Amino acid sequence: MGQKQNSFSDFLSSGHYMVQEEMLEVTKGKRNLSIGIPRENALLENRIALVPDAVGLLVQNGHRIIIETDAGKAAHFPDNEFSALGGEIVYQAQEVYKADVILKVAPLSIEEIEMMGSKQTIVSSLNLPSLTDDYFKRLTAKKVTALAFEYLKDKDGTFPVIRAMSEIAGNTSILLAAEYMSNCEFGRGKMLGGFSGISPTEVVILGAGTVGEYSARAAIGMGAFVKVFDNSIYKLRRLQNNLNARIYTSILQPRVLLKSLMNADVVIGAVHSPSGRTPCLVSEDMVRQMKPGAVIIDVSIDQGGCFETSHVTDHKNPVYQVLGVTHYCVPNIASKVPHTASYALSNFLSPIMLKAGEEGGVEEVLRTDYGVRQGTYLFNGILTNRYLSKHFRLPYQDLNLLMAAFH
Repeated sequence: MGQKQNSFSDFLSSGHYMVQEEMLEVTKGKRNLSIGIPRENALLENRIALVPDAVGLLVQNGHRIIIETDAGKAAHFPDNEFSALGGEIVYQAQEVYKADVILKVAPLSIEEIEMMGSKQTIVSSLNLPSLTDDYFKRLTAKKVTALAFEYLKDKDGTFPVIRAMSEIAGNTSILLAAEYMSNCEFGRGKMLGGFSGISPTEVVILGAGTVGEYSARAAIGMGAFVKVFDNSIYKLRRLQNNLNARIYTSILQPRVLLKSLMNADVVIGAVHSPSGRTPCLVSEDMVRQMKPGAVIIDVSIDQGGCFETSHVTDHKNPVYQVLGVTHYCVPNIASKVPHTASYALSNFLSPIMLKAGEEGGVEEVLRTDYGVRQGTYLFNGILTNRYLSKHFRLPYQDLNLLMAAFH
């Protein structure tokens, strides 16, 4: 007996061509965040992490922004500018530290860490020289996720917050030099720059990084004669290309440097060390041979300074004289212009917060954004930065492996 043949209608009714459910990609839901902005209590810190316009943008996107009263006062952002755009002004710091995310400029103090709850996110600077292992142990106990401005990267692999602050410091250092040069007590009543028939001001810059480049731009723009010293030929060549000018450049050779220092009206210390203390490039004897009334701006002072005669000052008493030479040695020069510097910080942080809301939280941003992930040094209370682990002798785990485990 032959095998019965299935008809075409039997084939269609057997389920092969039944309507199937459409398989759509499952996406994370949008999350409305609460973001806390405390008032900065650290000495010398006048900046704020978000400016009023950024607060308004985040509020429009459904986020709750909690701001401690007078948090923006030092940067000339009064409370009413934040509240007019939807920010909530609170009068107790404890209220701010209940937020999902804390945005701060200076590192947390021990008292501020104690106010935090569990499983929160903190974004701030790290400022390693001021920290101890106890700082990290206390954050670990709170199981927080922590990101540092110094480690955040953008798409081209650069450090955008550090670069922005360095650009500001470079420009501001020349403006400060001009101020003290013209001062009859600390300078010689001279104007920084150059005019027809008058020898131009001589500005020596130690370091050809971002601070050095923007110091040189400002000084050249004012008509000064600029000399830049650095031990990297690559940096010196890049500086000339960026400035589009063949300015005087030299490797750091003591005899050549001393000759330039003896003629200098202004010396900018713009040397940066990737880890540890900056090298001392100018000895006390070299300072002794400089002109009376010359001005030193030691931008490197936050890493120890590159002049033997440098010691830390503050914005209230910024200068002193040694051997007739005026020294300005305030760490964090960007805080001298906090209104501008706050906009620079806010322009970088607000898009990250918007993205965190769209993607369902900060943890989701860490999964998708390599640059933000590079800024993370604690994840759920676990140290994820190898350098910090080695420096403070604390246990470390790889962030990528941790995130895969938590997924």
